[in-house]
Amino acid sequence: MKKPVVICGIDTDVGKTVVSGLLARHLMDQGKVVITQKPVQTGCKDRPEDILVHRKFMGTGWLSPDEQGLTCPYCFPLPASPHLAAEHAGVVIDPARLGIATDTLAEQVDLLIIEGAGGLLVPLTRELLLLDYFQQRSFPLVLVTTPRLGSINHTLLCLEAIKQRNMNLLGLVYNIHGKGYTPEIVSDSLKLFKEALGRYGFPDKVLLLPDIKESRAVHWDILLECKGHE
Repeated sequence: MKKPVVICGIDTDVGKTVVSGLLARHLMDQGKVVITQKPVQTGCKDRPEDILVHRKFMGTGWLSPDEQGLTCPYCFPLPASPHLAAEHAGVVIDPARLGIATDTLAEQVDLLIIEGAGGLLVPLTRELLLLDYFQQRSFPLVLVTTPRLGSINHTLLCLEAIKQRNMNLLGLVYNIHGKGYTPEIVSDSLKLFKEALGRYGFPDKVLLLPDIKESRAVHWDILLECKGHE
């Protein structure tokens, strides 16, 4: 069984949900059995919105594992950090519960894609960060970044944290969709990110995410070819 792949981000609202859904659809088009998971969703009024977006891209509709709560074990109304949203609901997030749901899903598919919540270091509890949990499970990561102001700092800090923890980074997704970014900034940040990957000893693999109409043509496979993913 392959290890799940985690789609994490340098911050909130960088495109993790779209990347997760598009990657799942790409693998399904190759004949793979794939499902996605969002361990924690906040600001959730009914069904978890990010899972619904995944299913829209996948073209599957709401699935049985979704109904069972396996694909989003924790869904909280308060739009806040997972630890605070959980406390507001009178709950403490249990990493064992997350692990059971993840392992159950992973046994049923060729690949499980996990979308992180917010940035890498958001707290799941007062004692446990999101990256702590992913490190404990030895999950390989794909980091989503953008050319927006602040992304260089956030991206380098994420690479530093991943390197310090000796975790497996499969590559970057560079999301340049629909923001009207200055071409000079887009190209310079891309060059800087590639150089940083090399300095930190990570694979020099950067996938550019163009507009949605073109995204199915993106060669997602480059991110999944790294040794150590099995």
